Amino acid sequence: MDIKNLRKQPSEALKRNLQEARSHLHELRFKVSANQLKDVREIRETKQAIAQILTILKEQSTQK
Repeated sequence: MDIKNLRKQPSEALKRNLQEARSHLHELRFKVSANQLKDVREIRETKQAIAQILTILKEQSTQK
């Protein structure tokens, strides 16, 4: 997801996206352990998306 689009979203939507990304990361890790995941780069991208969402949530909480 693009960082500019994330910044436009309200905090409730960001929290929902964060939960979805964390569950997706959990599924990816399970697939890696079962040798079913071919594209391990997807794990790194998901972790980066989680970090971006957390950063934006932190910025929004400090601005208030």
